[in-house]
Amino acid sequence: MLSFLQRIGKSLMLPIAILPAAAILVRLGDKDMLNIPFIHGGGQAILDNLPLIFSIGVAIGFSKDQSGTAGLAGGVGYLVLTAAATAINKDINLAVLGGIIAGILAGLMYNRFYKIQLPDWLAFFGGRRFVPIVTSIAMVILGGIFGIIWPPVQQAIEAVGNWIIDSGAIGLGAFGFLNRLLIPTGLHHVVNSLIYFEFGTYKDAAGHIVHGDLTRFFAGDPNGGKFTAGFFPIMMFGLPGACLAMYAAAHKHRRKMLAGFFFGIAFTSFLTGVTEPIEFSFMFLAPFLYVIHALLTGSSLIAANLLGVHDSYGFSAGAIDYLLNFTKAQHPLLLLLQGVVYFFIYFAVFYFAIKRFNLKTPGRDDDGKNGPGDTSWLFDQQVSSPAVKEKLLNDKYTQAAYHYLQDLGGKDNIDSLDHCATRLRLVLKDMSKINESALKKHGASGVMKMGKRNIQVIVGTKVEFVADAMREIIQSDQSFVPPAGVIPEPELENGRRDPLTADDFMMPLDGTLLPIAEVKDEVFSRKMMGDGFAIEPTEGTLISPVDGEVINIFPTKHAISIKSKQGYEILIHLGLDTVDLKGEGFEVLAEENTEIKQGDILIKMDLNLIKEHALSAVTPVVFTNLKENESIELHKTGKMTKGTKGIITIK
Repeated sequence: MLSFLQRIGKSLMLPIAILPAAAILVRLGDKDMLNIPFIHGGGQAILDNLPLIFSIGVAIGFSKDQSGTAGLAGGVGYLVLTAAATAINKDINLAVLGGIIAGILAGLMYNRFYKIQLPDWLAFFGGRRFVPIVTSIAMVILGGIFGIIWPPVQQAIEAVGNWIIDSGAIGLGAFGFLNRLLIPTGLHHVVNSLIYFEFGTYKDAAGHIVHGDLTRFFAGDPNGGKFTAGFFPIMMFGLPGACLAMYAAAHKHRRKMLAGFFFGIAFTSFLTGVTEPIEFSFMFLAPFLYVIHALLTGSSLIAANLLGVHDSYGFSAGAIDYLLNFTKAQHPLLLLLQGVVYFFIYFAVFYFAIKRFNLKTPGRDDDGKNGPGDTSWLFDQQVSSPAVKEKLLNDKYTQAAYHYLQDLGGKDNIDSLDHCATRLRLVLKDMSKINESALKKHGASGVMKMGKRNIQVIVGTKVEFVADAMREIIQSDQSFVPPAGVIPEPELENGRRDPLTADDFMMPLDGTLLPIAEVKDEVFSRKMMGDGFAIEPTEGTLISPVDGEVINIFPTKHAISIKSKQGYEILIHLGLDTVDLKGEGFEVLAEENTEIKQGDILIKMDLNLIKEHALSAVTPVVFTNLKENESIELHKTGKMTKGTKGIITIK
């Protein structure tokens, strides 16, 4: 259920992202601003159609490949649902909640039926075309049910909303507290959607009925903006005060390194209201501080209400939204005074808590007492496996495996261990024992939590060797934990290399060349594995793009790692989620540890099979050992044939 709710929270981000455009247009067109009715009307059109927008956006977010077909099904589903329900009871108002329900169901329908094959005489309506059809049928049935059961549900929602609105400080404080506390799970968007778009009713000057604290504020409701005003002092002043406290509490020799980091995220929070970079900097390192932050946020909403301040935002509670809505807000200057007070409260509370309880905020991690050369601990333990002891001292993969196991909560915290071409896939007993910062320190490019107990650790093309070493340690009877700093840290293999010229690299597949950011997998699009590009192939023969050697072929044949003669390691991952094919559809013609030349055929793949059974045939080509100051520059995009040169350079 938590995983399902997290998917809802994530899918809400797409329709919510349109709100800044609506807020800016409505405000610029208002009489107290530019007084241009058609601009105001354009923004109001977004606010008036939020249920339909949510049905489309949520469906796209819920679909497994963010498909526009799912969005179409979501929009159609909402129209059918509301028409069917109101045909039974004209007083039914599904509002934004109806759009969210329609979007979720349309997304689920898409994931279930987008590859359906129908008989030949119905083949035109198969695949993605079938999704809006089956969604419409489902919505007619659901609309009939809602026509009967929704009136009491609607009354209950209105009763809860009115209670929260009328409960004063209790409702405001509870919302502010939950809004921050739920951020790590992504469920805050679910709560926000009810407060912003459902609770409370107002009839504007044109006779339109609007719901929700945010939309009522922009519609001119004098009672709108109660649940959003108190965020401005937190985001513009409070969290920057926390940044100053964490900087002041850091070890002196770390402050110079941290100064730019803290200034950047503090200014971002003040200007735009984007607070996640600050919150995630201490959320997991010092959870106690995060609870304090959530409580202070709740208190700020209460304080703003006691001061009679009503204000809101289209994006977030930063300086941009504050200035944009200054003339529409009630007593906005008091927010600045409240903000200064909260700046000093956050600084004092955070600094005291960090120092008093020795919280491990950025810059306060322990350096470790034992150096990498101190191995005396090995001979004070009951070590019955000489092979493991020898590898701990000399094998870099075993050393990395030990670090990863400790960072994941110890070998007893591992329920299952698997891996694909670049990442460890684990099921843990207790997710709270993970130390993400240590995992990254020890060589992981990123960490992805896939559910309550599932996690993926992005290791790179050497993942197979690290996973094997982890299994060996887990299966041994080692029960000791080495002191911090004893096992040597994993070494970065990115020393001096000769330059890779435009002629040294060629297109390895026929197809359309894409920027890496367009790959629908965060590991590649966020460059966790490294910079590169992607190819949407039109033919399945993979050739070597460089002169060099094959250093690794994954057992399920869907990925290959090669090293150019200049020293650049290149991962070619054939399709997305193709590890699940277990090698079906791939014919490997190359061998590991052999020299290759540009144009040599490496792998042949059955493109039709991959398109039918995998998430996508899009093939990322990633340089996994670039230095920090190196990146890939694309000179060409679009369709081209394999063997084409001059497509990239490394800068």
